[in-house]
Amino acid sequence: MPAVSDHTAELSLPAAPEERLPVFWRSAPSPPGEAVPLYLHGVPTSSDDWLAFLARTGGLAPDLPGFGRSGKPGYLRYEIDEYDAFLERFLDHLGVERVSLVVHDWGAVGLRFAQRLPERVARLVVINAVPFLPGYRWHRMARIWRTPLLGELAMGTTTRTTLRLLTRESNVKPGPLPPELIDSVLAHFDHGTQRAILRLYRSSPPERLAAAGARLGELRVPALVLWGTRDPYIPARFGRDYAAALAQAELAEYDDAGHWPWLDRPDAVDRVAGFLGAV
Repeated sequence: MPAVSDHTAELSLPAAPEERLPVFWRSAPSPPGEAVPLYLHGVPTSSDDWLAFLARTGGLAPDLPGFGRSGKPGYLRYEIDEYDAFLERFLDHLGVERVSLVVHDWGAVGLRFAQRLPERVARLVVINAVPFLPGYRWHRMARIWRTPLLGELAMGTTTRTTLRLLTRESNVKPGPLPPELIDSVLAHFDHGTQRAILRLYRSSPPERLAAAGARLGELRVPALVLWGTRDPYIPARFGRDYAAALAQAELAEYDDAGHWPWLDRPDAVDRVAGFLGAV
């Protein structure tokens, strides 16, 4: 298995070219000459999500700006297009030209990058991702975060106890989420991450989500849509809608898995690894 390493650097972004953004990422060796797997986490987690995947396939897993160990500055808007620009700068900094993109939850921001620069994406895996599709309406917790004052209050009262309560139905295995995942979230759930979450959700009404995926059908790359159908945040139909929107997609539904399907079905890691290796 490839050894996983930690890295840090400072990047400048188009939103504030005079500033330097600290970026943390993990990497593991991947086969030379092939597209590098790029794993993008969601809210409120970090690259910690991807350790088992990196150990199987190699690749890269950054902590996105506002999350984990990366910078969380107030000058960023934490919008979809800003994350798109970050991904381009991040890959250019590492000299990585082509990736096999794996996205979960808000890692869907990578789909914006894929549509804008399709020549840089060789394969695509979509795992219970925020729907960049028509017809989605935010779940209850997201609606709270999108509401001024109420969202700030919810952030300020997030503790281990409330996080355990909020995640008790996130997956099929009796909740809450595993202690190590909750520990990981709480270790980095500071004011910077809370601000990033609020700005990201408030800048993303349903119509903007649909617009962000308007060109998904133009992606002509092999794709795997892997979906835990018992996700309390994103209905199973959106996994099918993603598979329908992507021109060369196969759909793998896990009826005994939730929002983080690999927690209920560890063999999902094998499925992703097999797909990425089938070049």
